[in-house]
Amino acid sequence: MKLLTSTLWIAQLLVACLLGWAAYVKLAKPIADLAAMWPWAGEVSAVFVRFTGVIDLLGAAGLVLPAALRIQPRLTPIAAIGIIILMVCASVFHVLRGEGASIGFNIGVIAIAAFIAWGRFIKAPIQ
Repeated sequence: MKLLTSTLWIAQLLVACLLGWAAYVKLAKPIADLAAMWPWAGEVSAVFVRFTGVIDLLGAAGLVLPAALRIQPRLTPIAAIGIIILMVCASVFHVLRGEGASIGFNIGVIAIAAFIAWGRFIKAPIQ
């Protein structure tokens, strides 16, 4: 159980760091710079790009803070499920734009978030 708990924390921190980085980039960088990295960012409204940054930030916080602070730790697996939904939506968005080859990242995050949700709901809930 100790190994599972440690692995879950590593997974939570990994996904939180990925989402935190994405949030920082989407919220702090000019849209033109984002469009050079991600073409879609230049083809949608700036409000949408910033909104996705806020959602990424909330997902990162939801994976770590409730568990780390032991305040409503049951929110951690719920955040993981929210991240799964977010990544499914992002995958659909990219497929509809003809960018299906770029959803590998999304699928990887879905797999890790599913592991976190399973582990924190079923196997190693935070006490």
